[in-house]
Amino acid sequence: MKTAIIGIGNILFKDEGLGVYAAKYLAANYRFDESVEIIDGGTLGFKLMRYYQEFDKVLIFDTVSIEDAPGSVYNIPSDVLLGLGAYRKTAHEVEVVEMLEICSLLEKIAKTNIVGMVPEDIESVEIDLSQSVRENFPTLIKSALEELQKDGIEYQSTPTQSLEEIIFQYQNPTMADAATL
Repeated sequence: MKTAIIGIGNILFKDEGLGVYAAKYLAANYRFDESVEIIDGGTLGFKLMRYYQEFDKVLIFDTVSIEDAPGSVYNIPSDVLLGLGAYRKTAHEVEVVEMLEICSLLEKIAKTNIVGMVPEDIESVEIDLSQSVRENFPTLIKSALEELQKDGIEYQSTPTQSLEEIIFQYQNPTMADAATL
C-alpha cells in the first residue's frame, strides 16, 4: 500500500504549523518501509492534489476547527470531513476539503484521514506551539500511528529528536538547516 503522510500548515502562525511539526517529528523519530512517504505540505494547497490520486492512503496532519477544548485530538475520515460543512475556517482547511471534493468525482482517490488537533492560537505571529497543543502532541502522534497500523503499515520507533528540538530548528535556521526545513 502506497502511503503519503502530509503535514499541512503555516509555522509562522503558532499552532497553525502543527501539521508541519508533526510530519517532521514522525520523519525524525520513526522508520517506515519505502512505500511510505512523509511530506512537508506546508501551504502548498492544491499542489498536493496528486497525492490523493497517486497514493492508496493519505494521512494529513493539520489543525481542525471544531468547537472543542484546545488540544483535543481528532482522527477524521474524509467522508466524515466532507459532511462537516462548517469545518472550513482556515485557508488550508478549505483547500483540503475542496481537493477531497474534486478527487471524489474522479476515478481514483486515496483512503484519506485527517489526524488533527483543535488549536489554541492560530493568529499570533510566532514560530512555536501553545502549551495545550504541546501537551497533547504525543496523543496526536499516537493517533496517527494507530491509524496507520489499521491499514497494516508497520513502523519502528527510532527516537532522535524531541518536539522542542524540531521547533527550535524552525525558530533558528542556519543556512545548512534552511535547505532541509
